[in-house]
Amino acid sequence: MTTRQPADLPGPDSTPSLRVNALGRKCPIPIIMLAERIGEIPVGHLIEVLADDPAAKTDVPAWCGLKLHEFAGAAELSGGAGWSLLVRRSY
Repeated sequence: MTTRQPADLPGPDSTPSLRVNALGRKCPIPIIMLAERIGEIPVGHLIEVLADDPAAKTDVPAWCGLKLHEFAGAAELSGGAGWSLLVRRSY
């Protein structure tokens, strides 16, 4: 068993603390999965949502605006397999 040192732990500014894999799920499931899991991470940390439903690319930032969390960015997954959408928990 490997013990993670504090420097290896996910931080609020860089590495997501949690990944939600919503690949293959259609709207509104990626948002539901995000809403159910965001409470598992500390305030200020990032949660990553992996999604391939085109609606998620606009739904996640809109949800962040409605719920007052910060949409921290998006990146296309390799091979055009979807997106990595980052959300920073605000409360």
